[in-house]
Amino acid sequence: MEYDAGWSGRFETIAARIRTALGPDAAVEHIGSTSVPGLAAKPITDVLLVVDDLANEVAYVAPLSRSGLVLRAREPGHRLLRTPELDVHIHVYEVGAPEIAANLDLRDWLRTSPSDRALYAAAKRRLANQQWGT
Repeated sequence: MEYDAGWSGRFETIAARIRTALGPDAAVEHIGSTSVPGLAAKPITDVLLVVDDLANEVAYVAPLSRSGLVLRAREPGHRLLRTPELDVHIHVYEVGAPEIAANLDLRDWLRTSPSDRALYAAAKRRLANQQWGT
């Protein structure tokens, strides 16, 4: 769908929820297409959460679960939590993981490069309209 200026507010709401659960210093960033003003996107807010120790799930999964979030995936180097409504994905990485810089660099580049943002949007639309086999 076309960019919705309300996506930044949705991020702020979920960031506040995460900080309430984990503390005010939780490292939370808005990433993904909804974090880039003017970029068309699926209406799913992607959030980057950086933790000191990914293996210590008691420190972050437990409090986030108590706040209503659901652990959806446990992968090497990555955890994914989401809202029950499926409109927010929280990607959790440990300090120093290369995915942190990759996500932030892409977001920041698309925010500053109108031509690449348009190219990226065109590719997303083309892929969204493509017929995929099962």
